Amino acid sequence: MPPWLDSGRLRGAELDLRGAQALHRAAARPLLLHLLALCSRLADGPLWVALIVLLPWLSEGGGREAGLMLLLGAVNLAVYYTLKRSTRRQRPFERCHDIRACLKVPDAFSFPSGHTLHVFAFAMLLASFHPALAPLLWGFAALVGLSRVVLGLHFPSDVLFGALLGTATASLVRLVH
Repeated sequence: MPPWLDSGRLRGAELDLRGAQALHRAAARPLLLHLLALCSRLADGPLWVALIVLLPWLSEGGGREAGLMLLLGAVNLAVYYTLKRSTRRQRPFERCHDIRACLKVPDAFSFPSGHTLHVFAFAMLLASFHPALAPLLWGFAALVGLSRVVLGLHFPSDVLFGALLGTATASLVRLVH
């Protein structure tokens, strides 16, 4: 590997670790820790399944929205598992002694953040159908992404990539359908 590429990657990894350490310090604030843990738990799979089941009764056209959410979720799971297995990146609490896992991790690897991928994808899709909900959806998505780093479960780049990937897959699904 060329020296300039290797040193750039090392600097990027160091910045990522420092960002994780800095954001994780917020976990020392109990109220913030509880709020972010709640946001992170709300973004677990059962919330999305419940929303998919309820959407047909919540809005006109909800059946179509639910179908697209189901398709989007399936696409994102395939992408997520492929990336997790191919990159096998350790989680921050495994690489740094001053970062601890504040919640149980759903799988062994860090990259990308699946919670962030899904919440950004679903926020993008639902905001396209319900623009008035966009501030709430995007605010929740941002809190979930932030929570994953503060809780010691992901690096900032895991969250950033998850958000970009989720936004991209939602845009593609919306464009195709």
